[in-house]
Amino acid sequence: MNKLTVVMYHYVRNIEESRYPEVKGLELDCFINQLSFFKENYNVVTMEDVILSLSGKSLPPKPLLLTFDDGYAEHFNLVYPALRDLDIQGSFFIPVKAVVEHELLDVNKIHFILASLHNVNDIINDIRLDVLTYKVQFNLKDFDDYFDELALANRFDTKEVIFVKRMLQHALPEELRNLLSSKYFEKYVGMNEKTFAKELYMNESQIKQLVRDGMHVGCHGYDHYWWNKLDSDSLKAELIRSKEFLMSMGCDMSHWTACYPYGSSSDSVVKELEIQGCKLAFTTEVKVADIESHSKLLIPRLDTNDFPPKSDNYKKY
Repeated sequence: MNKLTVVMYHYVRNIEESRYPEVKGLELDCFINQLSFFKENYNVVTMEDVILSLSGKSLPPKPLLLTFDDGYAEHFNLVYPALRDLDIQGSFFIPVKAVVEHELLDVNKIHFILASLHNVNDIINDIRLDVLTYKVQFNLKDFDDYFDELALANRFDTKEVIFVKRMLQHALPEELRNLLSSKYFEKYVGMNEKTFAKELYMNESQIKQLVRDGMHVGCHGYDHYWWNKLDSDSLKAELIRSKEFLMSMGCDMSHWTACYPYGSSSDSVVKELEIQGCKLAFTTEVKVADIESHSKLLIPRLDTNDFPPKSDNYKKY
C-alpha cells in the first residue's frame, strides 16, 4: 500500500462564538465529526508509522496522518483532548518565536486584520498610500505593479485578499512588512500584540505535555519565514534554532520532521533539510501522497476542507 493521505489543519475553534467569527477555520464540532469519519473510513497512523514505512515496514490499508500547523492554543485546549479520547496521534508543527518570544506571526496578524475589516478595500487603500509614502526609502515598485503581480485569486480567497496576504507576507521588505502589519493590527484589531500572542499560541509547558503523551511535535521554523526566500546561512540558522527548541521540549531528534511555512519548498531547502537529518517534510501541495514516488521531504497534504463534513464558514486561514 503506497498511498498516504495527510490532512492539514490550522484554526480549529468555536468560530461563531469567538471574538473573531470572520476568521476562516474549522468549527470544533465539524472537526470532531471529521475524526469520526476518518475512524470509519481510514486507518489513522502515527508519524512514527510513516517514518518506519520508509524502511520497508508496511502501513495499513488507507493510512491517514493528521497534521496541525502553527502551534495554536486551541490545538492544545480543543484538538488534543479530542484526539486523546479517540486514541489518535496528531502531529503539531510549531513556529518557535511565537511561543518563546510571544510575538505574533505576520501570517496571524494578517488573518485577524482581515477578520476585523468591514471591507477589504479599506486596507488595500492603506497599502496604496503606504507604498507611496515609503517608495523612495525602501526602493519600492509602483502599487499597480504589485497589484498586477500578486492579486491572483485561489480556491479559497479573492484576489484582493491574496494581494493583502502576499504584500504583508513577503513582497515588501521585511522591515516595512513588520512596521505596516503592526500598524494595521493596531488600527483594525486594537489589541496589544504580545497579549494577543499569549492567548493565540501554546506555551512551552503545553508542548511538553503533547510530547509526553505521544503526540508528535515537529519543526515549522523559528521565525516562520518563507524558507525558499532565505539565503543558505539564514536557512541553516532557522532550522538549527527550531531543532534546538524541539530538543528542549523532549522530542526524539533522531526522528525530527518539518513542515514548510507557507509551503515554501525548493531544491536548496530540501538539500539543507537532508543535510540536517530531517526524516519527513510536508508541503502544501494538494495531493494524496505516494510514499514510494514522492520525495520523503516533499510530502503533499490535503486540506481539512477536502473532507466531509463541511463547515459553512470554513474557507482558508
